[in-house]
Amino acid sequence: MADTFTLLYSPLLKEVFTAQAHQQIAQGADASETARQYAELGKPDFTLAFLLLVEQTEEEKREMLAHAYERRAALAEEKAREYTTQFHRPFPLMKLEARKDLLAARTIRAGQPLQVQEHRVPPQ
Repeated sequence: MADTFTLLYSPLLKEVFTAQAHQQIAQGADASETARQYAELGKPDFTLAFLLLVEQTEEEKREMLAHAYERRAALAEEKAREYTTQFHRPFPLMKLEARKDLLAARTIRAGQPLQVQEHRVPPQ
């Protein structure tokens, strides 16, 4: 049986994250523990890079990747509140990105593919 996690989520990952993961592992980092640390920091790209290199169940990998998205959402919402207080204006785009991350977490837990989001530069 094919590794569904790899098939679903490896296309989302840029090579730079994979290279960094390989480098850290070559320097002695434990892939599973490092993935867990990056998930706690809210870094889903790094979390995914390490999860693709570790032997864990599909469910464990999905749970850890979903947690990384949830942490990033929580950190973004916290930062938006801080900025709102500091600059006396709302930051709706940060809250929108947090909602997208929460949706991504739910999608991952359901074992569904994430949509690749293109980052567009607004016209000047």
